[in-house]
Amino acid sequence: MFQVKVKANVLKDLIDVTSPLVNEVKFNISKNEISLRAVDPAHVAMIDLRITSDAFEEYKTEDLELGIDMDKFASIMRLANSEQMVNLEFNQKQNRLIIQIGNLVRKMALIDTAGMPDPKMPNLDLPGKVVVKASELSQGVKASESISDHLAITMKKDSFQLYAEGDTDTVDLTIPKDMLIDLSTSEKVKSLFSIDYFSNMIKSVKANEAVTIHLGNDNPTKVEFNVAQSKGHVTYLLAPRIESE
Repeated sequence: MFQVKVKANVLKDLIDVTSPLVNEVKFNISKNEISLRAVDPAHVAMIDLRITSDAFEEYKTEDLELGIDMDKFASIMRLANSEQMVNLEFNQKQNRLIIQIGNLVRKMALIDTAGMPDPKMPNLDLPGKVVVKASELSQGVKASESISDHLAITMKKDSFQLYAEGDTDTVDLTIPKDMLIDLSTSEKVKSLFSIDYFSNMIKSVKANEAVTIHLGNDNPTKVEFNVAQSKGHVTYLLAPRIESE
C-alpha cells in the first residue's frame, strides 16, 4: 500500500535536487519518510535525500521500493502549479504509480529496482565548514560558469572564497567571516571542483536559504541544505578535481 497526498511544490523540490544527477532512482518508502541515495553515472557525485512523512497532507504506506524515471515524473509534475494538491498511489498489480492532479489521472510505469544498488555514504572527516546564503553562493558560481569549467573553494579562519580562472578572465568571490552565517576551520583548506556539478547541486536552493559546505584539501566536498519547507534534507557529495603538478 502506498497512498499519499502532497502539495506539488514538495514533489517539485524532490525532482529539482535529484534529476540533475540521476534519471532512474529507487525511492525507499517507510512509515516515517521517503528517501533515496544514488550515485551519478560518472561516479563523480552522490545524493542522499530524505523527506519526512509530515511534509505530506496524507500519508499511508507500508515499507516498499519504487523505481522512478525522473524525466518522466518531471514532465508530469510540470502540469501542476506549486500549490496544487497531488495524489500518488501505487498499483502493485500493474506496477504503476497513479498520479492525480485535479481531474487529470496519469498512470506511470515503474522501473524494476532489483538491479539498483544501495550505495553507502562514506564517513568523511573534513576540517572546514561554512554556512552561507544560497544567493551569495549562486552569484559566485554563475559568474564563474562563463569563464571556466572548474571552481576552487577555499576556507580560511577569517574568510570563504570561490575562485575561477579562465584563459583571460578570473572571478573571485571572497566573503569575510562576519558576513557568513557560520565558518569554522582549523586550517586553510582548498579543493577544486567541476562547476557544472556544483552549479546543478545548488541551483534548486531558494535564495534566502542556507547552504552548508564541508571541505578538506583535495577531498570530496559535502553540501547540505533543507527542502520541502525544512521537512526534507539533501546531502550531496562531490569528488574533487586534482590539479596536475
